[in-house]
This record gives sequence, structure tokens and C-alpha cells, in this order.
Amino acid sequence: MADEISVAPSATPTVYVNYTDGFVQAELAEEAHEFDAISALVLNITIIICLLLAYFVKRYQIYYLPESAGALLIGIIIGGIATLSTEKLTLFKFDPELFFFFLLPPIIFEAGYSLDRQGFFENIGAITLYAMFGTMISTFVVGIMCFYAAKLGMIQSIDKENPMEALLFGALISAVDPVATLSIMGNDDLNVDPLLYSLVFGESVLNDAIAISLFRTFAKYYKPDGPDWSESEIPGALLSFLVVTTLSIVVGVGLGLVASWIYKHTDLNFFPKLETSLLFCFCYLCYATAEAVELSGIMALFFQGVTLSHYNSYNLSETAHVASEEIFSTFATITETVVFIYMGMGVFTGRFSNWDVGFSVLSLIACLIGRFLNIVPLSFVANFWRKGRNRITGQMQVVLWFAGLRGAIAFALAENMPGNHKEVYSTATLSICIFTIVVCGGFTERMLTMFGMKEDQTPSLGMSPSSGDRVLTRITYEPHTPSRRESLVDRHRRRLHHGIKGIWQRVDENFLMVHFGGDADRPRSSPEPEYEMGSIQNDSSEDSSENGEESSFLR
Repeated sequence: MADEISVAPSATPTVYVNYTDGFVQAELAEEAHEFDAISALVLNITIIICLLLAYFVKRYQIYYLPESAGALLIGIIIGGIATLSTEKLTLFKFDPELFFFFLLPPIIFEAGYSLDRQGFFENIGAITLYAMFGTMISTFVVGIMCFYAAKLGMIQSIDKENPMEALLFGALISAVDPVATLSIMGNDDLNVDPLLYSLVFGESVLNDAIAISLFRTFAKYYKPDGPDWSESEIPGALLSFLVVTTLSIVVGVGLGLVASWIYKHTDLNFFPKLETSLLFCFCYLCYATAEAVELSGIMALFFQGVTLSHYNSYNLSETAHVASEEIFSTFATITETVVFIYMGMGVFTGRFSNWDVGFSVLSLIACLIGRFLNIVPLSFVANFWRKGRNRITGQMQVVLWFAGLRGAIAFALAENMPGNHKEVYSTATLSICIFTIVVCGGFTERMLTMFGMKEDQTPSLGMSPSSGDRVLTRITYEPHTPSRRESLVDRHRRRLHHGIKGIWQRVDENFLMVHFGGDADRPRSSPEPEYEMGSIQNDSSEDSSENGEESSFLR
């Protein structure tokens, strides 16, 4: 009996403690929910402030404060207040996975979907030189300079025995993100040379994808234990990078054609909501597919956007066509703003403890040198194929060099940097991003004025009126009239160019458009008349073909 009495009291406290734990957990969950709600409220208010700031920047033409710089500075202020107010900084920290899978895809797809295809593909040679070979040049210049600075004892905070680590940093810091510059150049009031705008925009959208592919390729060859590597690995890494880039383009174009075929051979245009919803799903399907097979999701998504814009726009209803363009543009604007806010907050919420000012300054100098060795030699090569007013002038080259801003992609890659020196690279990258966005972006308008890139002129490349937004700016092309004293080499070069263009035009109109897009005589459901399809003149003379009947792909 005594034993029974002693057991009974011991059971009661056990049940009581369990109930107490349940109440405590419920209260903690409620507090966490309230904190998340407050954090979401603060973030939404911050976004609204940044969007209103963007309005005032556009409305009153405040060129010295780009929209991205304003969002970045506001993010720094909010991050500082949050750090002083609370220890719970989860919702205020920059998350690379959130960035790559949710914030970046809308920006990249919208860039491809609303791309001025004519300006882009007319300058595809120079754009490819800058974006691909220029990124490689910048990567190796920055990587080699940083590695030998550590080797010579100038920098103590990075690995002086493993050059692959420095090359990884060179790849990530070569990711150019000239959103601030483009937001100024796209302003109609400035009347910026359209050729310059096309080169800057084209390089920016391809450079990011190539820099990410190069970074991931080098990461596969990185050995954290030491310099156990051979020089033969670099050619293998570059070959792997080229394969990944090529296959990514194939995936993007392929899935874009698949989506266009489905839209063309169904009656989805009777259901605008389903049209637009499926378009979103196809976008993320492309990005997820490329990432799942270890290709470049950004490269695939960009070219899928270009493909869908060219072919699938003929298959969409008027409602879905207009709605999709506006929705994609809106998403891109919001996500760009959020990206710069989070990057600014990262100055404080990242709680970095290792800021190496010397390495940050050295890295900035290396970036400027790498950018110079990228732009000047490659512009010389590009000008070999250009004549007259289509040449990339010295003034344009200076602006291109100045437009090499670093942004969120570089910072996100730095957060994924392997090895023991991740924090040093992250802080250096963040410092370079802030400097280039605020200083270089803010001085872009003065740079354009200094070099006469704002004067009213009637160049062979002309800009059509637009809303002034970076992505929606349209560029129309008038073929350059060749000089009467044209050399025989130039004449053959021009005929070869138009011969290739003519072959592509026939394939595009007679096969691809028939199976994936609209017919040649079918009016496009776009509100922009300059993109209306025109029929091909089969009886065109050699002269007219030489002087530029444009392919529908460039319209």
C-alpha cells in the first residue's frame, strides 16, 4: 500500500510538465509568428519606399542617384536598424539559394522575353566577345593578380598556395551587373547612342550566366587541402565551361520550342488565364531542368525567353500577350528592388568579422585592370568587322569600361565560395559592389555628357521611343550604307554576312515559324507595330539583299 501511495504522486508532475512544455512551445511559436509578421511588414514598407524613390528618380531625372543605388543605401540603413534592434536576423539576411531560385529567374527571363532582338543580334559578335572571352580575360587577370599578391606577401588573408581559389574569386567578381547604368542609359531624355546601349545591355545579360558557369566549373576542380593540381586542369575546366554553356543554350531554345509547339497546336488562346499560368510554369521548368542536370539555368532561361518572345507571341491571345509582358516586367522590377535591399542589409546582418581593406582595394584595382584588358583589345577585334558609324569608338569603350558594375550575382556567388577564406572574399565583393553601384553608377550621366554620348544625332542606329525603362527600351536598326570606295574584301565580307542572314531568314520563315510560331502573313498580337511580321520578297535582287532585308528574328 505504501508503494502505491508513493507511485501516484510521481505520475502527476510528469503529466504537468508535458502540458507546460506544450504551452511554452505554443507561445514561442506565436512569438515567432508575430516577429515574422513584423519583419514582413518592415520589408514591404522598405520595398514601397524604394519604389517611390525610383518614381522620384525618374520623375525629376536625378541621374546621380540610380534606382539600384537608392535601394542599396536604404537596405544598409534598414539592416543597421535591424541589427541594433534584434538578434533574430533570419528574414534580413541575404540567402543565396533564395536569390538563385526565386529572385533571379524573373529578372533573367524578363530580360530575354522583352529583349530588343534586332539590336542584340545585329551586335551579337561584339556582345559574345565581351561576355564570353571578356569574362575569361577578367577572371584570369583578377585571379592571377590576387594570387601573386598573396604569394609576394602583400595580402595575408587569402590562400597563397592554391591558385584555384583566386580564380574562383576572379570568376565571381567578373559577373557584371550594370542595372544602375542601364537605368540611366535607357532614359529617353538622354538620347544615348543606341549602339552603346545595345552593347552594354547585351553584355550584361550574357555575362552573368557565363560568370556563374565559369565559377561552378572552377569549383569542381577546387581542392581545399592545397595546391594539388596541374596546369592541364585549366584547359579541361574551360572545355567543360564551353560544353555547359552550349548545352544550356540548347536546353533553353529546345524547351522554348516545345512550349511554342504546344501553344500553337492547342486552343489555349481561348483561356487567357491558363495561357499566362502555363507560361510561368514553362519558365521555371526550364530553369529547374538546367539546374538539375548541372547546366546554367540563367543561360537556358534567357534563351528560352528570347525563343518564346519570337515564336510563341504569335500563338498567344491579345489578352495573354499584353498581360504576360506586363506581369513579367512587374515581377522583374520588384525582384530587382528586393535583391538590392537584401544586398544592402547584408552589410550589417551578415555579421562579418573579417574586413580586409587592403584586399578589397587590391581587388577593386584588379577589377578595373581586368575590365580594361577586356574592353580595349576585344573592341579592336570587333571593329575589324565594323565600318563607319557602326564602329565602337574610343569614347564608347571608356563608357563600356566604366559600366562594369558588380552586383547581387557576384555577392551571391561569394556567399557560396568554398574554403576557409569565404568571409574575406564576401566582404571584398560587397565592398566592390557598393563602390561600383553608388560611385560608378552615380557618375554615369556625367561620363556620358563628358564624351558627348548624349548629343542629338541621327546615327545609323536609331532609338525608337519607349517608356524609359531599362528592359523595355527598343532599338531600331537602319542598315549602314557602305562607302562608294568599298574595298573588295569589305564587299565580300558584307555579302557573306547577308548570305548567312538570308539562309537563316529562309529557315526561320519557311520551317520554324510554320511549326512553332505564326505564319509570315499573320499579324502579330503585339501592341508594338515595329515587330509586325512582313512577308519575304522572293524576287529580291542581290542589291536589296546586300543592303539588309531583315530576318523576322530581328524584327
